[in-house]
Amino acid sequence: MPSTTLEAGETKKPLPVTVNKPTPYTFDLGLLLATDPNPLVLTSKANLEDDLAATARDGAQALLNQLLSTCPVASTPNGVLLSLPAIETSLPREKPLPPPKAQTTWQKFAAKKGIKPKTAEEKKKMVYDEATGEWVPKWGYKGKNKAGENDWIVEVDPKAERERKEGTERQGDGRRERKEKVRRNERMQRANERKGRKNGSGK
Repeated sequence: MPSTTLEAGETKKPLPVTVNKPTPYTFDLGLLLATDPNPLVLTSKANLEDDLAATARDGAQALLNQLLSTCPVASTPNGVLLSLPAIETSLPREKPLPPPKAQTTWQKFAAKKGIKPKTAEEKKKMVYDEATGEWVPKWGYKGKNKAGENDWIVEVDPKAERERKEGTERQGDGRRERKEKVRRNERMQRANERKGRKNGSGK
């Protein structure tokens, strides 16, 4: 804003707080927006900057008056808080909407066959089996961890077969390993419980 030079002994006259316009302002307080529908009044070309500054000042003063007279004001430990209302003016997008993405070959096939995408929770429990082209459970009934157990012919390691326990077969190795893992985990759990009781009694 342009500066004003004061003569010696002259005091600057305070600007009015009340702003009167032939046509009232319209406001969108959520955006701190004041719209002046009145035509711009210019006194002269020489005073163009002063006239623009005065018009802007009136708009700012009218906006402050509207805020203080209509918005709730509360005192907080951090200072005075003025709550703004919801935004009423819909602002246009800076850029046009992006065009819709073309479907991939798989998306077209899935839509045709009625195949729905797996949820995040389902993906945690499922794994894709490339041999069958289907999603199967990681564990449990028909789980991926049991792959190959029911094959009628399998490749064997001669050394492992020589060391195999009498009465066991290659097809049952996976089941025995899972059972042994469960028993091992149970033993560790019981040991941890005994250790916890022992430490607790010693306090």
